[in-house]
Amino acid sequence: MKRWLTRRWPAPHWPSIRGRGRADAGALLLTAAVIAAVALLAGAVPTLLRAAADTAVQDTVRRAGNDSNVLVQADWERDDGPTGGRVRMPRLADEVDGFRARATSALGPDLDAALLPPVAVVNGPILTITDASVPRTFQLTYLAGDLGSPAVTWIAGNAPGSTVSDEYVETPYDGPPWPVQVGLSEAAAAALHLGPGDRMRVKDALGSDTDVRISGIYRPADSADPAWRLAPALLRPVPGADGTGTTRFAGLLSRESLPDARLAVAEGQLRRTIHFAPDPDALTWDATAPLASKVVKLKAASGSSGARDQSLKWESQLDATLRDARARSSAAFAQAAVLLAGVLTATVLVLLLAADLLVRRRTPVLSAARQRGAALPDLGTELTIESTVVSLSAAAVGLALARAVAPGVSWTWAVPVVLAGTLAGPAFGTLAAARASRDRRQPANQAARRWIRATGRLRRAAVEAAVLIAAVAALVTLHQRGLLPVASDGATGKLTGDLILPISAPALGALVGALVLLRLLPLGARFALRGALRSRRPLAVFGAAQAATTAGRALPLLVLVGTTALASFALILGTTVNRGLADGAWSTVGADARVDVGADTEAAMPALAERIAAAPGVGQVVVAQVTDSARVSTDSTPLTPRLVVVDAAAFQRLLATTPLPDAPALARLTAPGRGSGDVPALVRSSDGGLRTGTRLQLSRDDAPAIGLAAVGTAPSVGGADDVVIVDATALADAGLPAVANTVWVTGPGAARAVSNTGVAADVVLRADVQRAQRVSPLTAGLLRLAWTAAAVLLALGLLGLTLAAAAGASQRWQTLTRLRTLGLRPRDARWVAAGELLPPVVVTAVCGPLLGALLARLTLGPLDLRLLTGQSADPAAVLPWWLLGLVSVALLATAAAVVPVESALRRRDRLSEVLRAGE
Repeated sequence: MKRWLTRRWPAPHWPSIRGRGRADAGALLLTAAVIAAVALLAGAVPTLLRAAADTAVQDTVRRAGNDSNVLVQADWERDDGPTGGRVRMPRLADEVDGFRARATSALGPDLDAALLPPVAVVNGPILTITDASVPRTFQLTYLAGDLGSPAVTWIAGNAPGSTVSDEYVETPYDGPPWPVQVGLSEAAAAALHLGPGDRMRVKDALGSDTDVRISGIYRPADSADPAWRLAPALLRPVPGADGTGTTRFAGLLSRESLPDARLAVAEGQLRRTIHFAPDPDALTWDATAPLASKVVKLKAASGSSGARDQSLKWESQLDATLRDARARSSAAFAQAAVLLAGVLTATVLVLLLAADLLVRRRTPVLSAARQRGAALPDLGTELTIESTVVSLSAAAVGLALARAVAPGVSWTWAVPVVLAGTLAGPAFGTLAAARASRDRRQPANQAARRWIRATGRLRRAAVEAAVLIAAVAALVTLHQRGLLPVASDGATGKLTGDLILPISAPALGALVGALVLLRLLPLGARFALRGALRSRRPLAVFGAAQAATTAGRALPLLVLVGTTALASFALILGTTVNRGLADGAWSTVGADARVDVGADTEAAMPALAERIAAAPGVGQVVVAQVTDSARVSTDSTPLTPRLVVVDAAAFQRLLATTPLPDAPALARLTAPGRGSGDVPALVRSSDGGLRTGTRLQLSRDDAPAIGLAAVGTAPSVGGADDVVIVDATALADAGLPAVANTVWVTGPGAARAVSNTGVAADVVLRADVQRAQRVSPLTAGLLRLAWTAAAVLLALGLLGLTLAAAAGASQRWQTLTRLRTLGLRPRDARWVAAGELLPPVVVTAVCGPLLGALLARLTLGPLDLRLLTGQSADPAAVLPWWLLGLVSVALLATAAAVVPVESALRRRDRLSEVLRAGE
């Protein structure tokens, strides 16, 4: 008969399963508690991070404002008449409505669902108001949404109307200016001293007059209407919109006056644009990639900007905004995955140690069952049923709790823990039962015994080599590839297979460090034993002998070193992020407080700076002129860097007294002896195009350009990548005096000093910037996870220490009790027990935090922490030595507490029972 016909299915003995479960209920409950706790963490963290990513995407789009809008433009149909003039088109507003509908239909359903209803904006050219003593500009503007123009109340006069009654009118190109009626806001009318019936004296860029007539003064029904954000000058004058020192005004057009506006300006100067603002509440992390892809396709299919036709010409920064939000979210997911991988690795090791302890206790029972005829498949099935029930039940409880505290649950990360809890006990138990009934004899031949030992060493070396190769591969992949998913990974946001290896780099590095210590610890224990044998202290001999006997146990040391190193890594990561947030706030603000004044209040800057400097608690006050997108060029390339005109000596003192990086090169801006005639400057560029020795030209209006000579590298100012810094005195000597518009203030009283400046200014406080960055969803979630992971890993390490002590407690105290029969006192027995337990703990307390620091040095750079801290470069690893010291102290304190507890529990053991053990 064939062998497969004689095989049978395993037949578990249910009373034995129940009996073993009741006898070892404590150990099984401990295993279940570990699985449930880690399943709660692993199930809740991904969904909480996903919710945080959704919020982060929405916040990013809100902060982007109009820059994230999707815009589409198209030229008008030409208005040439049959007699060589321009024809008035009375239904021009209907044509705008049709253009808006055509643009909406071209979006597609997915993109349309993520965008708010469109708003059509028709803008005329920037006109110059000629009857003002200060530079003022004016613009004709028409707004219209699906429901019409934003509601206004006319408090004086009427809405703009048509200036002619005929349906068809043709005006010659060289005719008089065509009149157009507009409405003014209350603020604009008060500033211009105009009312209904007045005419504005404005000219276009060519100096031609434009006939603009005021029909009425309006007040918006809802100034918070999103349509007004597209033309803020319709609500109030906007300073600096058309250059430093200028103020822009705008006139509101109606459907009736829009045709007149086209004739009032030159052909092609009235532009129509449809604005689609994204709906932040409709955006999620999952939608970022497909939406960005659709925006890119729209722009790729856009008509040429140079074509004078009615084709749709799309432009938007929404795709870049979504990519930035997606990059930050992906970085947070990867960083959280690194921490979770460490927690899962430590949990698996602890479950293996718990299973080893349980099997040690069950070995006599399993041996007896085997001797009574129980088959190994039957025993394995019984143990598997027990572990499966415990693991699945605990995981279900943990995932249910995760669902209660999180918007969803992710079971993927809980699988390794469940598998470890399910398989470890049956595997160890089956091996123990097989060894108990094995009839293989120890060979008497010495060569055969050496062969067996060599085989065991080779197997161990193969396992260690495999772990080492995996760790090296993980580190190399982490540095070469990074953790951010590539664009082809799609929109799922899930970790792909190519990320598993780099994510595991810290965990694998901790295992390699533990294996190295596992090799060195027995050597150190044997060395200490040889030293103790030459001493006259018997307690040292007994303790060293016990330590040398147990130093080769792999699981306890792997658990202790792995958990301690990974807990230290989590603490270092959290501390580094905190320091990065502080440094990022310093880099963004440049001081404890910054005051940015508008162009219309720059004259009050000297008095403002003096008043701030005289306030109590103010350390330094530095004024500067900061110009974004300054007109600077090299020999052949125009540039738009941030130009900072400042007192170089005062700015250098400011940097030297703050956490900002020092800039000794600032002293070169005022160094005497430069005879080239160029103004010395410090330069900085993101692409490295500006370097020392480069000659630059600073363009001026109605004056020759000023030559600049790059003499060093500039520090970052306000987080800008492209910066040019010149000394205010040197630039004034070259013929361009600085007009300060920025004040940097340091000192504990800086916030109070700038709280009431008395002028129209934007006040930015470093503490507010740091607080806003810290409470952002992704950053706050990562920090909470880092501290939670550190606490869980430390708890797992202390639990592993307790389990390791419990695993060898029976044999240890059996030996010590026998020594007591030879005269060893109970107090001496405790010292011997401490000598056995303390060596691996001391090694872990010293080497574990150091290993965590090494892992942080090797892996924090590729984690892209700068995406969450708001810095231009990745923050350097910060070692919180006092926290790492607390981890070591916790381990040593737990080990010191284990010995008295064991001694108290073994106090009632009878010597007779101990002496007869094993008979």
